Amino acid sequence: MRLTEAQVDAIRRTAAEVFGPYVELRLFGSRVDDTKRGGDIDLYLVTADESVKDLVRAEVDFLSRLKRRIGEQRIDLLVDYPSRRHRPPIFSIAKATGVRL
Repeated sequence: MRLTEAQVDAIRRTAAEVFGPYVELRLFGSRVDDTKRGGDIDLYLVTADESVKDLVRAEVDFLSRLKRRIGEQRIDLLVDYPSRRHRPPIFSIAKATGVRL
């Protein structure tokens, strides 16, 4: 995994602050592969929250807080929740291949 312990800690802490302590969080994509270089930080997050309006606000809050903590990085965030009607294939890939943080 190509994240520092400080970055992992910041991601976990920020997710818990914004989405609550029971959030499921996974890193997927190129940052999971130690043989690759560069790439954005791809995160898959599962929350019990249901309100799409609240989730949109939380996503913006999460990304802004995280960037303040780890610096300007390219971060892609997939947010899944129980009432989501459509799950693009990338959600299954992220869940299956991601490393739990």
